[in-house]
Amino acid sequence: MASLGEHLNWHWKQWRHRRLARGILATPPAMVRDDGVIVFSMIGSAVLLPYLVAVKSLLHHLRRGRVVILDDGTLTSADRAVLAAQLGDPQIIPIDSVVTDPCPRRDVWERLLTILDLRAHDYVIQLDSDTVTLGPVPEVASAIAAGRSFTLLGEADARLLQVDAFVATRRPVDPLSPATHVQDASEAVLGRVDLPGHAPLRYVRGCAGFAGFARSGDGRGVAETLSLAMDEVLGQRQWRRWGSEQVAANVVVANDPDPVLLPYARYFNFWNAGVPGDAAFAHFIGTYRFHGNAYLRATRDAIRQLRGAE
Repeated sequence: MASLGEHLNWHWKQWRHRRLARGILATPPAMVRDDGVIVFSMIGSAVLLPYLVAVKSLLHHLRRGRVVILDDGTLTSADRAVLAAQLGDPQIIPIDSVVTDPCPRRDVWERLLTILDLRAHDYVIQLDSDTVTLGPVPEVASAIAAGRSFTLLGEADARLLQVDAFVATRRPVDPLSPATHVQDASEAVLGRVDLPGHAPLRYVRGCAGFAGFARSGDGRGVAETLSLAMDEVLGQRQWRRWGSEQVAANVVVANDPDPVLLPYARYFNFWNAGVPGDAAFAHFIGTYRFHGNAYLRATRDAIRQLRGAE
């Protein structure tokens, strides 16, 4: 359990970050391009400033794409005005307009299903608001050019494997126990899932904080078939929890043709273990976001780079 001092320090650093992130409003508007690439995020009013750091730093280094946003229901008219000025008047989709049946409602399923709709015509990059692009991203640019999906890895040793081989690498869990995290429970029973047209089924432990979905006419089929199968194997109460969307995104990317696994030494999740010198992209996961000063430094440096681009 965190001490009172640690709790106060976390909130103080959060306040410092919000103050620092306001500097993004003084940077030039992002250069957006209708070139077949969409940078997509689900956001709300509370993350407006860090989101602008995330999306503008990616657009600056990628030099491709336009912005589409899924509004979680909290964006205000003032927020929308800021987004219009900063991001070239992006398309904003209300979350309640997204039909999710037969998949779960909420728990960011609207995000994944909207991506699968959008990829019918464009390459779609899912970007979380707690990320910062630190430098050039040639691996991402190459994946887009080749029409290959990509994913940030959930852990350094994650690999793309056939499902049977993947399950064999995991520690045994009780998939029906409410104490078992939905990702662990789902992964334990993947061998019992049949997705027509995708045999043998593949899986990778990716991270939806940063993932690319190549243009495809497959639509929602994989996600819907997986969700219905998990409803049967695990039961809706066990499957329809926070984290099931991450499993579905992993399955979609893993079973796209020749997906790219971004090198973890350059594209990584921050676990308070330092930032590699040649890092290109960092995902500052909530548990460790304000440990040390890495997120503050990355945000400050990104804003400086954007100011230097004037």
